[in-house]
Amino acid sequence: MPPVIKNLLILNALLWLAEVTFAEVLIEWFALWPFGTPDLARGPGGALVAVPQFYPWQLVTSAFLHSPSGFGHILFNMFGLWMFGMRIENTLGSRRFLFFYLACVLGASALQLLVISAPFLFGIGTPSIVPTLGASGGVLGVLAAFGLLFPDEPIYLYFFVPIPAKWLVLGMAALDLYAGVSGTQAGVANFAHIGGLVTGALLIQFWRGRFPFSARRRSAY
Repeated sequence: MPPVIKNLLILNALLWLAEVTFAEVLIEWFALWPFGTPDLARGPGGALVAVPQFYPWQLVTSAFLHSPSGFGHILFNMFGLWMFGMRIENTLGSRRFLFFYLACVLGASALQLLVISAPFLFGIGTPSIVPTLGASGGVLGVLAAFGLLFPDEPIYLYFFVPIPAKWLVLGMAALDLYAGVSGTQAGVANFAHIGGLVTGALLIQFWRGRFPFSARRRSAY
């Protein structure tokens, strides 16, 4: 297994185990919280409670936390990271892949932060003080890279239905965009998914020297 993928899997697993015991503290400080929220808000029963605040490091750390209430969230994300990430790390090289993954995480978190902070900063949308956590934005960036570098590679949905990687990426992007705009997937960070996908696609195209960047090729892949 390539070293970056292996270490990402180990780190995510260890932090998830830590969350089982220290979930409240870890989520308060390291999950992604909206920017511009009040310091205090009315909690259950009308009492004033402190509101967790946004800190810049959350743009990265939130991608290494997962829901401590069940195993499905981290299992699905780590399976996707392992399934697509090994091929991408072997293609890009470990150092460039680590940069790529963290860039996708930042792109995902930045777009998600803008969306969840808009009600507090601009009065757009319904205010909700709910944290965002999970590696899905980074994983979707890796999936975008897979779809661009290996567009016709069959991906087996539910292990039985083959679909070319490029169509899987486009389909997931369309579903996330629809769900994010319509609000039909409560509790899912659709805009983080979109941010990761777009960041991953733009980086790969930049390194390949393709539209919307210079036509000069920058690498062999």
